Amino acid sequence: MLRVGLTGGIACGKSTIGEMLAARGAHFLKADTLAHRLYAPGEPTYYAVVEHFGPEILNCNREINRTRLANAVFPDRIGELNAIVHPAVIAAQNRWMDEIAQSEPNGVAVVEAALIVEAGAAKDFDKLIVVTCDPDQKVARYAARAKIPLDAARAEVLRRGAAQLPDSEKMKYADYVIANSGTLDNAARHVDAVWMQLKALAREEH
Repeated sequence: MLRVGLTGGIACGKSTIGEMLAARGAHFLKADTLAHRLYAPGEPTYYAVVEHFGPEILNCNREINRTRLANAVFPDRIGELNAIVHPAVIAAQNRWMDEIAQSEPNGVAVVEAALIVEAGAAKDFDKLIVVTCDPDQKVARYAARAKIPLDAARAEVLRRGAAQLPDSEKMKYADYVIANSGTLDNAARHVDAVWMQLKALAREEH
């Protein structure tokens, strides 16, 4: 089975590309979904995060409020959060890929995560896809997603982006780069070309 990492900067459309790959037959997992599960009350990661950052990150029902947590960690303390969360996320996504390998040896498993390179997890994958887009597009997409004005979106993209390598650095680690500044049709054509290569490699791996 072929293990593929999918990464890129904030609001560059990683999930859109991942969903396109899933529609073509890839097994697809968002690392952020794993993190959500690990943040659930009762999980060891939950207790570690709350102990480290304090009860002010909690809602009244004692669940972690992701916005409050983000405000507490970006940009200066993101390394502290990653040190707690990344090992658990990486272990969980590797278990998921192992399960896929057992059930579909010729398959392609894609894990989407923003910090694959920064977390030192690139070694866990056979191939790495980096999604890029121009800065103004990131801001526009973030504004639409978060339903906030462009000026606020620009500030937030800069704040969160400070915790990541720039696209130009991520691209140095890429086996495939998908430029996602244009239309969905254009992105789909890129995905088609990459998918054909991934499927061929998966057959060779087996």
